[in-house]
Amino acid sequence: TEREKSQMYAQRYMPHLPAAGEIVIFDRSWYNRAGVERVMGFCTEQQSKAFLQIVPSFEKLMVDSGIHLLKYWLEVSEEEQTRRLEGRIDDGRKIWKLSPMDLKSYSRWYDYSRARDDMFATTDTVWAPWHVTNSDDKRRARLNIIRHLLDSIEYKRPPREKITLPKRQKPGSYREPDYPYKVIPQKY
Repeated sequence: TEREKSQMYAQRYMPHLPAAGEIVIFDRSWYNRAGVERVMGFCTEQQSKAFLQIVPSFEKLMVDSGIHLLKYWLEVSEEEQTRRLEGRIDDGRKIWKLSPMDLKSYSRWYDYSRARDDMFATTDTVWAPWHVTNSDDKRRARLNIIRHLLDSIEYKRPPREKITLPKRQKPGSYREPDYPYKVIPQKY
């Protein structure tokens, strides 16, 4: 927004940072500046470099104030990205997921790779390291990230009482009716 353009870059994220006992998940977060904004020209090269130099201090400030900062990079292979985008193009149920930016970004694979490499080189710190997972298999990637997150945060498991299903009633005089239901075709 115009207001955000007049602010310190990280300022737009600060109202969303967690308080004690809260979890906040950002999709891309302030790292938009290091990736899409840099590659697609939404910021200058100087703005991107300045961001990469300052973000480790910003993250150190967060960690020093008690925030558990976990950064995940979901790595997708060139082949899988092509498969997913072609799937969106070919499947009418997924076309809504395809944006003009996806197509522009697709052609800039190596620019994004360089931006990622620079980002890791300057922002992978002891206090806020990057955790990389292969996400060609979305389900497996999600499960691995959830497991890693749970293993990284101390928490008390809530007590869980044993639950058993009650016995079902006997059918008694109930019989399924012979009714001409309009059943939808089972295509899947």
